[in-house]
Amino acid sequence: MAAAELERLRMAGAGMAIAVLTSGGDAQGMNAAVRAVTRMGIYVGAKVFLIYEGYEGLVEGGDNIKQATWLSVSNIIQLGGTVIGSARCKAFTTREGRLRAARNLVEHGITNLCVIGGDGSLTGADIFRAEWGGLLDELLRDGQISEEVAKANGRLNIVGLVGSIDNDFCGTDMTIGTDSALHRIMEVIDAITTTAQSHQRTFVLEVMGRHCGYLALVSGLASGADWLFIPESPPEDGWEDMMCERLGETRSRGSRLNIIIIAEGAIDRNGKPISSNYVKDLVVQRLGFDTRVTVLGHVQRGGTPSAFDRVLSSKMGMEAVMALLEATPDTPACVVSLSGNQSVRLPLMECVQVTKDVQKAMDEKRFEEAIQLRGRSFENNWNIYKMLAHQKPAQEKSPFSLAILNVGAPAAGMNAAVRSAVRISICQGHTVYAVNDGFEGLAKGQIREVGWHDVAGWLGRGGSMLGTKRTLPKTCMEKIVENVRKFNIQALLVIGGFEAYEGVLQLVEARGQYEELCIIMCVIPATISNNVPGTDFSLGSDTAVNAAMESCDRIKQSASGTKRRVFIVETMGGYCGYLSTVTGIAVGADAAYVYEDPFTIHDLKANVEHLTDKMKTDIQRGLVLRNEKCHEHYTTEFLYNLYSSEGKGIFDCRINVLGHLQQGGAPTPFDRNYGTKLGVKAVLWMSEKLQEVYRKGRVFANSADSACVIGLRKKVVAFSPVTELKKVTDFEHRLPQEQWWLNLRLMLKMLANYQISLTEYISGKMEHVTRRTLSIEKGF
Repeated sequence: MAAAELERLRMAGAGMAIAVLTSGGDAQGMNAAVRAVTRMGIYVGAKVFLIYEGYEGLVEGGDNIKQATWLSVSNIIQLGGTVIGSARCKAFTTREGRLRAARNLVEHGITNLCVIGGDGSLTGADIFRAEWGGLLDELLRDGQISEEVAKANGRLNIVGLVGSIDNDFCGTDMTIGTDSALHRIMEVIDAITTTAQSHQRTFVLEVMGRHCGYLALVSGLASGADWLFIPESPPEDGWEDMMCERLGETRSRGSRLNIIIIAEGAIDRNGKPISSNYVKDLVVQRLGFDTRVTVLGHVQRGGTPSAFDRVLSSKMGMEAVMALLEATPDTPACVVSLSGNQSVRLPLMECVQVTKDVQKAMDEKRFEEAIQLRGRSFENNWNIYKMLAHQKPAQEKSPFSLAILNVGAPAAGMNAAVRSAVRISICQGHTVYAVNDGFEGLAKGQIREVGWHDVAGWLGRGGSMLGTKRTLPKTCMEKIVENVRKFNIQALLVIGGFEAYEGVLQLVEARGQYEELCIIMCVIPATISNNVPGTDFSLGSDTAVNAAMESCDRIKQSASGTKRRVFIVETMGGYCGYLSTVTGIAVGADAAYVYEDPFTIHDLKANVEHLTDKMKTDIQRGLVLRNEKCHEHYTTEFLYNLYSSEGKGIFDCRINVLGHLQQGGAPTPFDRNYGTKLGVKAVLWMSEKLQEVYRKGRVFANSADSACVIGLRKKVVAFSPVTELKKVTDFEHRLPQEQWWLNLRLMLKMLANYQISLTEYISGKMEHVTRRTLSIEKGF
């Protein structure tokens, strides 16, 4: 969209009235969405109304509909649940109720409605929109509104945001609240694992998901559960024997615990429910294991939203307002959703239809089709879980051997990637070597063969179990080549940060000198800095953002106790500002200084003035983030001195350097799941390449596409040759030359109330949901 058009659009909000409501079950992140819709609406000149208690408030009217100001939604981004309330509403399902709702909206001149809820809430909104003309006619006939009012409010625009922890809405990769619910589940599983190991117990864990097994599936994948029940794929007849046999087997091999995860809607092939107590009794009776049931229930809905949910909700909220601004009489009611890392708009009823088709397929026992309709990512998760949960002997021994190493600084998710890569390699019949201490260990011969059970229990471990070093191959090339020859390594999987990419590039460039390096190589990007070319997300960056966000939440809390205080927080990330920017959005920071978005003393002065103005309002605290290498001279100390002296008498200042706490901690569900998937995909790709270049009993690979970086790029997982990525890499600052997340900076500034132009905003496109689009492989 051209700059002039966007500026026109920005003024297009004048005279508009937008209302936002949350409906159905609550989900963490709803508040971040309400905040983004409210602020974006005010930003484009519209009046914004908050409707309290969902559709019930819409039907009741009165004090339930209040105009919002910028400050109405301050300090809610970190709260779980929904501050404007949600309620089930019988009245809205009747025409009479919808008539009252229409009357209440017309009274305030509201003709744009943003609904945050599940498919039931969104379907209700679509019915309301379809009936709008008829409802106004009826109000006019009854003399409740005048002809001018009916004319002025002739069209109702609807946009939906899906808030549901079950991730059961077809067409979007993630719904608001799902990632946070997974955080709660993984916290419980990690806690239970320690007690189960102490007592050699079996735990049956029941998670939410009446019709959708997403939470059970991803938590099973992210915890390496022994057995999993989901409604979309009931177990084969006779599963009781198979399950008990498998549990017995893992115990006899020395495992001290078993975890069974069951979705609350789990059924058998005949549609009969499978309860957690039935599973527990089965294990006790047949195996005599000490077994406990834990039903997680509403814990999964509670707590603070994760960083992913806060950023997702903020992004969707802004896009929802844009969709309302651009709506025409012919635009269908749309739902804003996530595809890869892009916002897209989908026709609401197409999504609802496919979601209903899933349920119909399950009711009619067409289970394979139900899994396909859930989308390719769901299907993939299910297949990967089945491959990795239980060792199946390889059909035949392959002639290939593969070495796995970690390079660079430790990052959460590395161990998940190593585990899945080791196990999938064994399934393929390859010999697998683990290398300790990166390229240095490869040079020193710290190489050992590993088996299936050597990586058990690695999924939830932070850091690097293999050990990692920053050493690059060029310092020890001869010795690396010697060990590649000695161990007959034909493929190298390097999991790490910028050094991993640089190291593989050095090996590829040395192929002319050493024939031994004509092997298949793959890099899985893993670094908290998210600065590896060839991918939008590196393993570990999600965990680091959450760690930084939790610290900033606490800092904000302490600031609210002492009025008029500004905190300057320094994050890691080298020259890459990803961590500062995304953490800044997740905590509602006032500014985030990064190297990629150059700033001058004038910008710093504007920020100080901005904070000075803010201190005159009810929100008397500020938070400023600074990426560690954002500026050679404007150091954290400099910013502290500048803010302290300029804010004298208005606010005081404090510094926090987050340091290595951003590198530590247990990996988030996102990093465990993403690491597991990348490990599997990388090895399957390497196996395919090995077959292609295997001639007369040896591997010889020297084409560009035999050494790649695997990563999520926009909507798909792609392999990019390291030599091609060299052209788009800034080696001095260790960065890709173009970074997608710079688009998010606009959102950060706008939601912090800086008057900036919308010319950079990229609107989501309207797409359609069909069986074909559902079959495209996404990264999440």
